[in-house]
Amino acid sequence: MHIIWTILIGFIAGLLARAVLPGNNSMGFILTAVLGIAGSLVATYAGQAMGWYAAGAGAGFIASVVGAAVLLGVWHLVSR
Repeated sequence: MHIIWTILIGFIAGLLARAVLPGNNSMGFILTAVLGIAGSLVATYAGQAMGWYAAGAGAGFIASVVGAAVLLGVWHLVSR
């Protein structure tokens, strides 16, 4: 059940990141979910590396959206 919850939160974080960043966002449903999940993972590991989160603790929802927005920005730079 934890995996389903992670996918759902990741999808919502991906949608919010796409809404925050302007530009051509021609990603589909699955890529949006992958973007959000990857953003959550990036936020979690970056937060643990900087000492913001304890080992084994996940990033919050806002940090997941920020991580997804960073990945979306990188995606726009790479895909040009």
